[in-house]
Amino acid sequence: MTSTTFAIVNGYVVPVSQEPIENGVVLVRDGVIEAVGGADDVRVPDDATVVDAAGKWVLPGFIESHGHVGIHEEANGPAGDDTNEMTTPNTAAVRAIDAINIDDEGFRDALSGGVTSVVVKPGSGNPIGGQTVAIKTWGGRTIDEQVIREAVSVKSALGENPKRVYGGKNQTPSTRLGVAMIIREAFVAAQNYRTQRQHAQVEGKPFDRDLAKETLVRVLEGELAWDQHTHRHDDIATALRLADEFGYRLVVNHGTEAHKIADVLAERDIPVIFGPMFTSRSKVELRDRAIANLATLAAAGVRVAITTDHPVVPINFLVYQAALAVKDGLPRQTALEALTVNPAAFLRLDDRVGSLTPGLDGDVVVWSGDPLDVNSRAERVFIGGSEVYRWEDGAARIVERSERFA
Repeated sequence: MTSTTFAIVNGYVVPVSQEPIENGVVLVRDGVIEAVGGADDVRVPDDATVVDAAGKWVLPGFIESHGHVGIHEEANGPAGDDTNEMTTPNTAAVRAIDAINIDDEGFRDALSGGVTSVVVKPGSGNPIGGQTVAIKTWGGRTIDEQVIREAVSVKSALGENPKRVYGGKNQTPSTRLGVAMIIREAFVAAQNYRTQRQHAQVEGKPFDRDLAKETLVRVLEGELAWDQHTHRHDDIATALRLADEFGYRLVVNHGTEAHKIADVLAERDIPVIFGPMFTSRSKVELRDRAIANLATLAAAGVRVAITTDHPVVPINFLVYQAALAVKDGLPRQTALEALTVNPAAFLRLDDRVGSLTPGLDGDVVVWSGDPLDVNSRAERVFIGGSEVYRWEDGAARIVERSERFA
């Protein structure tokens, strides 16, 4: 598509942030959504490339809000796994962006599932795992050209994972007590560091920087969210306790037993990135795993998003998880919000992505039908106003980087 302006017309447009529009128009200019409305309300410029979406559904690109695409690569075994730096319990200084391989097949899978944005997170082996990054799933010559927000949050883990990793090394933390202690000690050190840094700045004295402490200061100041890996309800209670002690912006990730304290989470407006759902009960923390738990959370008033935890569940199955959640009681509007506007809001990406709204990025997906129908397919995917994926004649066509930048 060579025009810098294109219009998707005649489709059933679902902006998610507002009511659906029959015979709708989405106008994108220079990579940004310029107008969304009915055919009588939006004028299509003469120089625009027109995409006829008659009989199709048009939605914003989906957001995978907790994935490891690019750092835990498909089909590359240990050589492609840079998810966890499990050499010390506190690795707040590491950054997911430094390990992402944009040629990971997972990114191509994302396009086929209508996923145009992903928040890539370090793994859950450490009490403090490192910095996350929000990126587009296609389009750059390097990962840096796909960045939405370079630092979104810091990943942290409670529960069995860090216990297993460090208990197996016969070092702290080997218990839930120890995991919480590591996090507390790190934040106290960050508070002290911030005070010392402020004094040094006032007095004009040199100051030795510490990357881990600087990252945690950004959490304390609300710049970065605290993405808390936690399954059991008692671990979620610990996450709430720690957030109260240090005043940071908490986002519960996984939340397998979050339904057991849904009213507490709703009262405090703590969001939950729920999932993955297509897994076995492979460890004790997942004993009460059920897709229906998501509907219980939402019914209590908890704001929710949905994750595949790719590659635990393939990233293109994100929308299928939403479809089965609807089958198990989640309202369909909530399901769509859980793939779009909610994760964008939780992680403060809603100035760029999450809905079909003028001023946001031109990330638009044309579906063959209702995306919550498992028979529907993402037929055309646009990221930043450029078509990057098309399904035609029974096969996927991806605009490779070499073509786009030739």
